[in-house]
Amino acid sequence: MLYLAKPSGGSTLAKRSRSSCPGGDILLYIQLDIANQFQNSGEPLQMETQGKVITCRAAVAWGAGEALVMEDVKVDPPQRLEVRLRILFTSICHTDLSAWKGENEAQQAYPRILGHEAAGIVESVGEGVEDMKAGDHVLPIFTGECGECRVCNRDGANLCERFRVDPMKKVMLSDGKTRFFTSKDNKPIFHFLNTSTFSEYTVIDSACVVKVDPLFPLEKMSLLSCGVSTGVGAAWNVADIRPGSTIAVFGLGAVGLAVAEGARARGASKIIGIDVNPDKFPLGREAGISEFINPKEGDKAVHERVMEITEGGVEYSFECAGSIEALREAFLSTNSGVGVTVLLGVHSSPQLLPIHPMELFQGRSITASVFGGFKPKTQLPFFITQCLQGQINLDLFISHDLPFHDINKAMQLLHQGKALRCLLRL
Repeated sequence: MLYLAKPSGGSTLAKRSRSSCPGGDILLYIQLDIANQFQNSGEPLQMETQGKVITCRAAVAWGAGEALVMEDVKVDPPQRLEVRLRILFTSICHTDLSAWKGENEAQQAYPRILGHEAAGIVESVGEGVEDMKAGDHVLPIFTGECGECRVCNRDGANLCERFRVDPMKKVMLSDGKTRFFTSKDNKPIFHFLNTSTFSEYTVIDSACVVKVDPLFPLEKMSLLSCGVSTGVGAAWNVADIRPGSTIAVFGLGAVGLAVAEGARARGASKIIGIDVNPDKFPLGREAGISEFINPKEGDKAVHERVMEITEGGVEYSFECAGSIEALREAFLSTNSGVGVTVLLGVHSSPQLLPIHPMELFQGRSITASVFGGFKPKTQLPFFITQCLQGQINLDLFISHDLPFHDINKAMQLLHQGKALRCLLRL
């Protein structure tokens, strides 16, 4: 399936037509009224808000585990090499959930605007920003790419020295200040993961913003700013799965299912899904998983059951649950000789790897991945094209679609394991 689309948010209208072609269905969204977003000439838009403080709605976290407060906030104009975005779609990742619950005390900072998986439109750019302009469709990315440091200039590395993901960071890099303030008493509000997308407007370093084709549907693009890219990239870039391989995925949330989708697209012969929630198994089947294991059922350890199914262990295992126990089982589930374990889950507690050094001499290896190994600015645009050509089923991941003011409901749905990705429309 190939998607060609325009966002239908705001006051714009869209006409959708469907036709068939040898490559599958084509969805074409024809925008009927886009004057409020683009100029026919292609010149940068001159927003009335450029250079001014914007007052908008945001969901603000005031304490660990407390309901997010929907309130008016002030958003400053972007400074040098910064971009101010109008967020149109955002969704909730387990990293947001963990931060909201305050699972890591060292990372707590309040008040704070969470959120990092989103899509939107550039409202204005600061001095020195040359690769995007007002009106451009973009994705905010929690880990950036400056294009100049030794990491950015090395193949296979994607943690930029200046703009890599940092859960401790709560202010802008340029001046150590925030761009968010409460509307009542002008109190600073902290940033989150370089992005802070639970706000109608946000200010982000330009290194953490990726421009996308305006024909692409932004509601689907938001999935690629974190979860789907993280999972598929781990399968493609980090593990580099070979056709005919066997795979085990521990944790069938959005990232785990994205790993399965990536493995399916690469021609894996068998994909085993492991999760304590059997309600996730039907979606797993859609992602290509053929065997399921519930750790709560049966007397044998998970890795023993995987060994039986695969007659010796899988070539690749992926830990997507954020559990030390799951990581241990994932490691032991791989084949002794060629097994590779990829760590993707976020572990909030300071626990050490549950692996004895001598076990690594048995032919098993372990690594970790951030954002699927993608360099956001230089590699993500091509991956987006691959997704929209149908290599990855993006529709699989959107389980709920809610208005922004229902964000606390969305948080509870994810917390209760009832949602995969809840798309919030701003």
